[in-house]
Formats: sequence, C-alpha cells, structure tokens
Amino acid sequence: MKKKKKEYMEKENIKNTTENTATRNNSENKTEINTENNQINILEEKVKQLENEVSELKDMLLRKAAEFENYKRRTENDQLNLLKYAAENFIIKLLPVIDDFERSLLHIDNAKDGQSIKEGIKMVYEKMMKVFDEQGVKPIDSVGKPFDVNFHEALMQRKDENVEPHTVLEELEKGYMYKDKVIRHAKVIVSEDSSLEETQTDSNNNNSSNESKGENQ
Repeated sequence: MKKKKKEYMEKENIKNTTENTATRNNSENKTEINTENNQINILEEKVKQLENEVSELKDMLLRKAAEFENYKRRTENDQLNLLKYAAENFIIKLLPVIDDFERSLLHIDNAKDGQSIKEGIKMVYEKMMKVFDEQGVKPIDSVGKPFDVNFHEALMQRKDENVEPHTVLEELEKGYMYKDKVIRHAKVIVSEDSSLEETQTDSNNNNSSNESKGENQ
C-alpha cells in the first residue's frame, strides 16, 4: 500500500512539475511574443515617421526646385532686358540735346546774323560733349602729340620743319576713348621724317652720279 502511495505521489509530483514547467514556458513565450510585438510596433512607427519625413523632404525639394527655376527665369529675363535696353540711360541723357537741335532748326531761318547761329550750335555741342564725358567717352588729344599707332591712324604725311618728325600736324577725324578703351582711332596727318627724305635724296644723287660715270666710260 505504501509503495502504491509513493508511486502515486511521484506521479503527482512529476505531473505538477510538468504542468509548472509548461505554464512557465507558456508565460515566457507570451512575454517573448509581447516583446517582439512591441518591437515590431516600434519599428513600424519609425518606418511611418521616416516615410513622412521623406515625403516632407521631397515636397520641400520640389518647392525649392520650382523656386530656383522661377529665379533663374527672372534672372535670365533681367539680363536680356539689361542687354536689350543697355543704352537707355545714355539715350535719355541725349534727348535734351536733340531738343536743342530741333529748337535751333526751327529758329534758324529767323536768325538775323550768323553769330547767333554759331553760338547756338556751340552751346548744343558743349552740352553733348558733357553728356559724353559723364558716360566716360572722351576725345583723344592728338594735334602736336607724337604719332602713336594705339591712338592714331595716319592718312598722309606732310613736311614741316617746325616740329619733330612723326608729330601729328592735323586731325582730319577726331578719335574717342570709352573709359580705358579706344573706340575710334583719330585720323591724322603726320610730319615727315626729314632725315629719311635727305637719305633718299642722297641715294638718288649717287645713283645719278654713277649713271653719269658709266656713260662717260
């Protein structure tokens, strides 16, 4: 009887131990499952957050790209307008000079003497030169200066004993500079090199002398 009771107790203990182990395992499994589910939920939240951030950044990038295109288009239009109307300010300053010319032409027939016409033309000329000067356009001072290919264009030479050779004697067409750039060379008459002329004369005389000697021989 005692032996059966002992076996029974052992079986119960084994049963209880098995049930306790199963219960503990089930509890641990549930805990692990809950932990995994929580991690999955956290990861899903992070994925959604990242997707939202990507979407916001994409929208921002598209807006910036559109703004840049608009800015680029405006800049290009501004540059085209700047080039197209670059002379506008200069023309506006010339308009009063044109007005003076027109008024002079209207009254030129009624002028009693040539002096008033001359003074009127001189006034308009000085006004125009002032506008040029304000814009950085200046005439090249040529007469009496040494000839310089950077500023002058020699159309002819003329003998003049009172000046050094290669000196500008006369200005046929005035030259102009725009700031530091020559925009039109002055067309000038330059003094001859007298020494060159004497050399050529001596050479001609020698040639004539040699020809004479040859004929005499």
